[in-house]
Amino acid sequence: MRLITLALLLAGTAAAAEPLSNTLRPAMRPVDGMFDDGDVPEHETPAFRPVLRPGGSIAVQAEAATQVTAPAGATALAPLVTDRPALRPAVITQRAVQQQQELARGQICGDPAIQGEEIADINGPGGCGVTGAVKVKSVAGVRLTSQPTMDCNTAKALRRWVTDGIIPAVGDTGGGVASLRVVGSYTCRNRVGGSATNNKLSEHGRGRAVDIGGIQLKSGRELTVLTDWNKGSAGQQLKQMWQAACGPFGTVLGPAANAAHRDHFHVDTARYRSGSYCR
Repeated sequence: MRLITLALLLAGTAAAAEPLSNTLRPAMRPVDGMFDDGDVPEHETPAFRPVLRPGGSIAVQAEAATQVTAPAGATALAPLVTDRPALRPAVITQRAVQQQQELARGQICGDPAIQGEEIADINGPGGCGVTGAVKVKSVAGVRLTSQPTMDCNTAKALRRWVTDGIIPAVGDTGGGVASLRVVGSYTCRNRVGGSATNNKLSEHGRGRAVDIGGIQLKSGRELTVLTDWNKGSAGQQLKQMWQAACGPFGTVLGPAANAAHRDHFHVDTARYRSGSYCR
């Protein structure tokens, strides 16, 4: 009697375990001929798709794929070989790091695109002077002749003008822009010349203005305001630059303003309630 009871209990346990095969847990089934003797076929690796089991449960069935391969002699558990991009050569990485360090050392006004040096505040007579004066060597990779003195606000406006106006206007003409010929920056004078003894102090006397006479190209050619204004494609490029300066700067003057500006662009960061003054 005890033997019969024990047999019934064992049979009940087996019956209780049977429903586990009806769960939704996926079970891997190898494709016929796969992984014989532990070898992975070359150019073949399992891909899985769901299949219906008897009793309503779901399993997965492997299909051959040809996109990913395993190295020769690898076991079934070895990682597959994928196409990874090659690492950069160390010399290229090192050169990029050095360039970043050089830019960081030479940057002024908190902008790596503005290279130069900070100098002491300038205190001049009659209201002249520059707070936070800097000498600018280059902006956006474009060299400035004579390293003009100005404040950081003007230096940042100049960088925007070069980046968004001068470089696009020139394009690939002559290989692109190499440098700007600066013909005026900080100087203590009034708007019409002479000493700064009245209320008409020039923005040059505050370090807020710079005058550009020409754009030197990488080919050696120079676009000059004096000789190229209103002449062919070069004249159109100069007019495009002049228009682009109106925005970053509060005042933009060129040959159309008066005879005093026939040979250069005057740009300064003075602001007016009516907006930028461009002529």
